Amino acid sequence: MRLALFDLDGTLVDRGAAFADAVTDLVHDHAYGPEIERWLRTELADTAGREDFVRLRDVFRLDEDPGHLWRVYVDRMASAVTCRPAVLDSLARLKEAGWSIGVATNGASDLQRAKVRATGLAGLIDGIAASGDIDVRKPDPRLFELAAARCGTQLTAGDWMTGDNPETDIAGGTAAGLRAIWVRGRPWPEGLTARHHAVDDVTEAVDHLLAHSLE
Repeated sequence: MRLALFDLDGTLVDRGAAFADAVTDLVHDHAYGPEIERWLRTELADTAGREDFVRLRDVFRLDEDPGHLWRVYVDRMASAVTCRPAVLDSLARLKEAGWSIGVATNGASDLQRAKVRATGLAGLIDGIAASGDIDVRKPDPRLFELAAARCGTQLTAGDWMTGDNPETDIAGGTAAGLRAIWVRGRPWPEGLTARHHAVDDVTEAVDHLLAHSLE
């Protein structure tokens, strides 16, 4: 069985729009002012974890429990995040073609899994490895290896990694021995290892994988 690993945020799901909505809701629900809102949008722009809400409490001397604020944020993100029907349909076709599908993602375990459940991805993927599981982040090869293990297999020649981040997804996947598909969006850094294929949308990546199923 062939293995296809995917990044989550910015590849399978739209984190950017969900993040904006989640922060807006959290700020509104807790009657926070613009200073806290600006802090949240800046500090959590790329990634978020429970420890960020400890910092939030300390910086602004809030009374709320950081654990409660984190759970609220996770719930708001899960409510706001989306995965396009076309992406779900593409993954269903890949699964029907006999591929094993995994997710290798940087991020807190509970947050990333909440997104997977909320978007309908849970029924299509065979395993997920989040950096919060073992405190190891992409591009470390161990996260890709864990994702494969969660899918009940191990990395082998001919397996693929698809993602939007040139350094963590593409260079990281290549270093782990995977073929890599870059979903364009971010600038490609000079001197970085070339990807095996590039697409404008993750559905095109799935089409590429299906076309190479017999290789």
